[in-house]
Amino acid sequence: MTDVPTTADLQMIQRCIPHRYPFLLIDKVEDIVKGESAVGVKNVTYNEPHFQGHFPQMPVMPGVTIVEAMAQTSAVMVSLSLDLVDRNPLVYFMGIDKVKFRRKVVPGDVLKLAITTLRGGSKIWRFQGEATVDGEVACSAEFSAMIDLSQSTEA
Repeated sequence: MTDVPTTADLQMIQRCIPHRYPFLLIDKVEDIVKGESAVGVKNVTYNEPHFQGHFPQMPVMPGVTIVEAMAQTSAVMVSLSLDLVDRNPLVYFMGIDKVKFRRKVVPGDVLKLAITTLRGGSKIWRFQGEATVDGEVACSAEFSAMIDLSQSTEA
């Protein structure tokens, strides 16, 4: 695949990463630049299962799910960049560093997940991510992941 699409809708996301309800945490990916960057979009709704217990009186999206949504955005960008669509690669977190939470994310928010590749091109990738709501930073982090193609299969 030489040309990488600049956007991925929900159907394409599901062809790129194995996550499904209740752990698929992005609705679309925009501004994809092959091997370099992308912006995920998460429409936060009250119907998500983590809001039942976090917290019933004041629902707040757990910080760990914000970081996971950034990672899923990265995985879609990498899958498209390396022509892994429909090959079902497994992707594993290797590290999460420099995480900062600055703002609550609540139902009704549109979470934008901007990721940039710090190191990539092989099995191990490193990213910087920033999650914002209405231009205000909610979370920032650096994270790394490994892509395991040994278990991948054609869908």
